[in-house]
Amino acid sequence: MGCLLAVVALVVPRFVLVVAFLTTDWFKRAFEVNLWPVLGILFMPYATLAYLAAMLNNNHALTGAWLVLFIAAVVVDVAHWGGGGHSYRRVVRR
Repeated sequence: MGCLLAVVALVVPRFVLVVAFLTTDWFKRAFEVNLWPVLGILFMPYATLAYLAAMLNNNHALTGAWLVLFIAAVVVDVAHWGGGGHSYRRVVRR
């Protein structure tokens, strides 16, 4: 079941985050302020998933491999923003 959740999270991270937010206490345990998960779901879903996993599995520390995973997730989220803008500019030129 855990592997299925991981695959679904890679495809539709916002859906998984919303379901986890509504059905578990993971966000309460990982974040001190409720604003950060909401902003994360909206703007950086992969980074939010990586941070959530690191906080729950690494005793509230972002170190080692968890830090590498978090940085990779931030890069993927930022790449999605840049890729969307590039596609929009290409369509507008035509």
